[in-house]
Amino acid sequence: MTPHFSHSIEQISVEELDQRLRTQPMPALQLIDVRESEEVAIASIANFDVLPLSQFARWADTILVRFDPHVETLVMCHHGIRSAQMCQWLQQQGFTNVKNVAGGIDAYSLAVDSTIPRY
Repeated sequence: MTPHFSHSIEQISVEELDQRLRTQPMPALQLIDVRESEEVAIASIANFDVLPLSQFARWADTILVRFDPHVETLVMCHHGIRSAQMCQWLQQQGFTNVKNVAGGIDAYSLAVDSTIPRY
């Protein structure tokens, strides 16, 4: 994956994410966390599927089996850089409704849920 973005990536704020998590039924949202397992062990949000970017080769071929490319997909990382890369790649795979969680789990901890540890 390269950090070059040819398509614009839609963002969702951590406040919007919190609202969606509390009000939207889960089948209507697909949640992907691209951080490493060690990071997820420190801080996580329920219902996110963890697909570490370092293990891209392990899960890339199954992405269209595991996720519906037409269901809204929210992608998160620590600060929003790796998740933006993932959003770009998902768009290239035909995903039509992908949003990057702006500021990642760090922003979520600061603005929404201070019980989530920062690192």
